[in-house]
Amino acid sequence: MISGFFKNENINVKKETSDLFSVQTNLSKATEYQPLIKLKATSYSETKVDVKAKTSGEVVKIGAIQGKFIEKDEVLCSLGVVELNRTEVKAPFSGFIEKITKPGNFLERGQVCATIIKLDPITFFAGVPEYDINKVRIDQKVNLELVTGQRISGNLTFVSKSASPNTRTFRVGSMIKNPDGFIKDGLTANMSIEIDKVKAHKISPSILLLNDEGKLGIRIIEKDNLAKFVEIIILEDSEEGLWVTGIPEQVEIIIQGQGFVEDGQEVITNRI
Repeated sequence: MISGFFKNENINVKKETSDLFSVQTNLSKATEYQPLIKLKATSYSETKVDVKAKTSGEVVKIGAIQGKFIEKDEVLCSLGVVELNRTEVKAPFSGFIEKITKPGNFLERGQVCATIIKLDPITFFAGVPEYDINKVRIDQKVNLELVTGQRISGNLTFVSKSASPNTRTFRVGSMIKNPDGFIKDGLTANMSIEIDKVKAHKISPSILLLNDEGKLGIRIIEKDNLAKFVEIIILEDSEEGLWVTGIPEQVEIIIQGQGFVEDGQEVITNRI
């Protein structure tokens, strides 16, 4: 009689267990992650000026040609004026000559002799969306990938206190040393700003769910093997997977069968 009693009990337990849905899970532990704010940036020269003649006269000689580097106070244009006196137009600072008039041209007072551009330093500017501006501050590390393929690292040197009324973005800048003038004015680049590190999980996009309210999340296992939907925040969609926050630092995530269970439902877990 006793042995028969235990036999029946085992049958009942097996039947009860078979009524529970089986899911595959993975124990995920958050790791330190470096979030990035990715922007489109453009380089701007420190100074670009038109150097003008202070008197009228024919250009009898120029001190350099277009594209050449010239030092401060070097002569740009020599003008022949009344009584054969010569008036020299000099460079106000060291820089590259963008444009310069040709000998034989006549310049009226106030007309441009040459245009000089200063490329050291050069600043990359971009616009940070208003929802990200509180994450950004001066001295954060910046990585730049220029359209030419060149990669440069620097720091944020400017963060605007006022948003653009048209784009609702805040202007930020990174001033970069450019002694050889290799980085040209007006180059586009991909700018990545390294903001504060966080603890995050790397998950597969295939386990994502939408709840009845349209929120994006995953299902996890809580105490007593109960399933629960939790909303997530996606930090980055990389080739290796999604980096997400919004869930505990250590959590058992349902990776197969998550779409077939409801919140509060007890399940059988098969951890892999």
